[in-house]
Amino acid sequence: MKSLKNLYRIGYGPSSSHTMGPGYCSQFLKDTYPDADKYIVTLYGSLALTGKGHLTDLIIKKILKDKVKVIFDYKSKQEHPNTLIGEVYKDGTLLNRHTFVSLGGGTISIDGKICFEPEVYPFKNFQEIKEYALRNNITLDRVVDRFEDVDEYLNQVFLTMEKAIVRGLNTEGYLPGELKVRRKASIIFHNDTPVEKRIHLLSSYAYASSEENASGNKIVTAPTCGSCGVLPAALYYYYHDLSYPLEKIIEALKVASLIGNVIKQNASISGALAGCQSEIGSSCSMTAAAISYLEGLNINNIEYAAEVAMEHHLGLTCDPIKGYVQIPCIERNAVCVLRAFDSCYLASILTDLSKVSFDTVVKTMYQTGLDLSSSYKETSKGGLAKFYSKNEK
Repeated sequence: MKSLKNLYRIGYGPSSSHTMGPGYCSQFLKDTYPDADKYIVTLYGSLALTGKGHLTDLIIKKILKDKVKVIFDYKSKQEHPNTLIGEVYKDGTLLNRHTFVSLGGGTISIDGKICFEPEVYPFKNFQEIKEYALRNNITLDRVVDRFEDVDEYLNQVFLTMEKAIVRGLNTEGYLPGELKVRRKASIIFHNDTPVEKRIHLLSSYAYASSEENASGNKIVTAPTCGSCGVLPAALYYYYHDLSYPLEKIIEALKVASLIGNVIKQNASISGALAGCQSEIGSSCSMTAAAISYLEGLNINNIEYAAEVAMEHHLGLTCDPIKGYVQIPCIERNAVCVLRAFDSCYLASILTDLSKVSFDTVVKTMYQTGLDLSSSYKETSKGGLAKFYSKNEK
């Protein structure tokens, strides 16, 4: 398993796979071939179909400047839906050609090799993590401590999460793009509808972070840009509203990272490959695990909470309207953080009756994602993206 630094990436939205990933690919071309006078970058699959809404071409042009030509190939098939090919030219001669794949969460491969992500943990699945923790009589956060020193980095991660929520709560107006979606975090936060306070606060926090992402502002992938509102909302609530110490928040980030890393290694966190179940479902599992840890539940409770959270997102489609990470993405983050709390509650009383392991539900999610029609995997060709009308109120 990889470092949690590769799971929690600090960067700019709106998409880890469609903005961050192509940005890293472009930077590789720029750094590797600084003397090139022309680059041609061709986008395929989901990158082509939703690239405009995800600002894919803009991040490529921002890095490679006026030397690059971006081509959207809507018809050619590639093995992975998030494939881009970069051609490098000097004096009219093709110097080299690289095939990149944006694997989700900002991870990329170059010519078939995953880049910049060394192996850190010796585990293949959650069962191995759990056995290690029980054998050594340590909690899940301490498992992380055994293999990498990340406290300083996670402090920066949480600070970035905080700032995104605060900005989102204090910003009104409309999100960028032709959908003209009004920002709602401030509306929810200041609304006096008589609902449980926790629901009121968590929803506004999730909207705040997600709206900052949709605006292309600085956020943390948790595990992706499109699902960046769930875990931050829960942790912000525990820190600011329940006054949990920062040390516990950092520990919860570590626990959540183990869940996210298992999913990333054995399934996918890419909506283009496995649907939204792999993004929002993964964030819900991570958040349920973090909440369970903060509530003092044991390792079996944590596993069950993460399993419940994923199980009830199985089959969820990724159908962003016009490719924007706005509808239904932002609202899903708010719904998802509440579901994470529900999963923790069920785990607190039903774990001993559990029949399904977390590893099993991860395997199931991946196979479900492979079985989904491509129309429902970040192509904007099905679901809400297909039937939405701009004339709707």
